[in-house]
Amino acid sequence: MIKHDVVIVGSGLAGMRAALEVCENLDVAVLSKVYPTRSHSGAAQGGIAASLGNSESDSWEEHLYDTIKGGDFLCDQDAVEEYVKAAPRVIYELEHFGCVFSRTPDGKIAQRSFGGHSKPRACFSADRTGHAILHALHEQLLKRSKSIKIYSEWFMHSLVLDGDSCNGIVVSDIRSGAVEVIQAKAVIFATGGYGRVFNITSNAFASTADGVMAAYNAGLPLEDAEFVQYHPSGLYRQGILFSEAARGEGGYLLNGKGERFMEKYAPSRMELAPRDIVARAEQSEIDAGLGVDGKDIIHLDLRHLGKARIMERLPQIRQLGIDFIGVDCVTDPLPIQPTAHYSMGGIPTDKFGQVIKDAEGTPVKGLFAAGECACVSVHGANRLGTNSLLEAVVFGERAGRSALEYAKNISHASINESHEKTKILELFESIFQQNGDDSYNDIRNEMKKVMTENCGVFRDESRLQICIETIKKLKERYKRGKITDKGKLFNTEIYEVLELGNMLGMAEIIAVGAINRKESRGGHSRTDYPKRDDENFLKHSLIYNTGSGVVVKYKPVIITKHQPAERTY
Repeated sequence: MIKHDVVIVGSGLAGMRAALEVCENLDVAVLSKVYPTRSHSGAAQGGIAASLGNSESDSWEEHLYDTIKGGDFLCDQDAVEEYVKAAPRVIYELEHFGCVFSRTPDGKIAQRSFGGHSKPRACFSADRTGHAILHALHEQLLKRSKSIKIYSEWFMHSLVLDGDSCNGIVVSDIRSGAVEVIQAKAVIFATGGYGRVFNITSNAFASTADGVMAAYNAGLPLEDAEFVQYHPSGLYRQGILFSEAARGEGGYLLNGKGERFMEKYAPSRMELAPRDIVARAEQSEIDAGLGVDGKDIIHLDLRHLGKARIMERLPQIRQLGIDFIGVDCVTDPLPIQPTAHYSMGGIPTDKFGQVIKDAEGTPVKGLFAAGECACVSVHGANRLGTNSLLEAVVFGERAGRSALEYAKNISHASINESHEKTKILELFESIFQQNGDDSYNDIRNEMKKVMTENCGVFRDESRLQICIETIKKLKERYKRGKITDKGKLFNTEIYEVLELGNMLGMAEIIAVGAINRKESRGGHSRTDYPKRDDENFLKHSLIYNTGSGVVVKYKPVIITKHQPAERTY
């Protein structure tokens, strides 16, 4: 059995920042199924929000209200307040860690406009912001390598829970296939989102719901899972992200007639409305037959910005267009479409990163979570651009500090190592022994297709019912799949099968949450319930695994300063 004081699952911004908070005092392990600098945080392009006011006056109060309004008033306002207050300090700390931000002519950190923000508060490194921060934090981890052990290309299977206490995790080394138990005083989940359940997504291949499903399978609820954000500008058919920074720099959205159609949907903010509004506007144009060339295409037009500005501020976007579709945005518009991008829901936590298991806030001792896998609910029903990197760093730090305080004065609890390992070894063996005639690849593709078509930008009762019924059938077919590689060494196929199992479970949870929320709010848009319903649904969903099916409960939203109001732009 492997033993550490604190084990962190996930090596993106939240996981790395948590490790830095703990490592000066305790023995820390960071476990990741990819090499740390390949974490999905590195794909973030546009910026990280903070009310620095380097270009015009700004305040944390304005950032607070923009975030609450952007989340369609489903945010927990006490958490949002602490989060936006921490933002300026976090930016300067990242700068001191070595993150190179773009600058104004007088040397200040440059800030640009982003959708839903009333002031330019997106601090950025050209259009590679996540990449820049990820590498800066990784350098800090390597600097502290004596106190941080990194397990690259290890897969996390399950939590070791004893009542209300978490005592470790069960993992396997992808390279050797060896199953191990990691005993820990505290566990921090920073495992990211689950966008791969959809057909068109900007998410990395690793975003397969492993962390949230480990919590769910251990009896913990998932909060607000029905709220999935569609980004307005994913590359047509592929989902590769063209950052909102392109619109922040002045890019236009054009329909098939060459019209800037956002005037119909958000006249005061145009292309810089929040993402849910822009994505719905695009889908509405497409559904009305106004897509480019009659296809599911909207044009992102940057030509008027000029080559010099594009090369200074958006070089990666230009290169992605050239590399993947042979389109140079200096001379031609880019074909885009709404793309599954971000999970507002996740494992419920308090504002200190402590995982809680019910509406009363009962803690799971020794278990913490941060980043996209967690739901402290600073995003509510829709996340504003540039608020995700901030969330990862702020709550990664807080989860690390909470884990440190919890673990520094206690001893390791005992674990029945043989029992925990046997459960996972039996799972492996059951998959190896399956000799059905179903293709896991076909099951995966059908899941993605049904989720995109029936649980996407627009939803309704009948389509969601089709979605749930189809996913249940796919879960049955999953039991009759057949694996071709039955070896142990670097058997990527078995891990893809395990990931598929997690995604099928997550797909059903999303759809069940969506069919039960009979209103439209933020990223959840019901054509059969087009209005926001504060009387019945100003509350967070908590979705539980009862063993006999998925059960939805609710808990109240924390409202402190801003009462719900009509959300217009």
